[in-house]
Amino acid sequence: MGSFGGRSGHDRTDEQLLAAHVAGDRFAFEELFNRYQPQLYQLARITIRCPDDARDALQDAMLSAHCGAPKFRHDCSVSSWLYRIVVNACLDRLRRHKARPTTPLEVMTSAGSVGDPAPGVDTAIVVELALMRLPVEQRAAIVAVDMQGFSVAEAARMLGVPEGTVKSRRARARTKLATTLGHLCAPVAAAESSVAAR
Repeated sequence: MGSFGGRSGHDRTDEQLLAAHVAGDRFAFEELFNRYQPQLYQLARITIRCPDDARDALQDAMLSAHCGAPKFRHDCSVSSWLYRIVVNACLDRLRRHKARPTTPLEVMTSAGSVGDPAPGVDTAIVVELALMRLPVEQRAAIVAVDMQGFSVAEAARMLGVPEGTVKSRRARARTKLATTLGHLCAPVAAAESSVAAR
């Protein structure tokens, strides 16, 4: 996988837009950012639950990408490069706010009341909160590989760690999620089987 998807109907490739930006095209980076903004924001929201912090992290990441474009080494796709910058911006923000209390998982497990027409929403919230309880490094690994579809090798390059570290962080994260989400045993078992089959 390792890509965010379509081109939104634009003619220039990601690489051409980035090169044009470096060459002085004032609109190229905006076009590139707009191409991936929804996916990048979704990534930030998965990594950082607070919408304001996710927006701030995305803004930090885009500023870093804007200024750091001349240093792009073409060792990965432009979309993977943007992904890496967003993940790093999110992790930096999470580390800076490590002392901030998070919402206890127990508060959300009873969110679905009798007659709730959308129990799937409650499940999604519980899963999201379980992800938020993981250490940031484990969360980044499982988001990159299991939620965004990047390979272990790609995730290792993005996170700047060896492939074995990504694998061990994913394994620890999945174990914790399986314990936390034990009451959702059927979906978790199915997900585990899917991951094991890769």
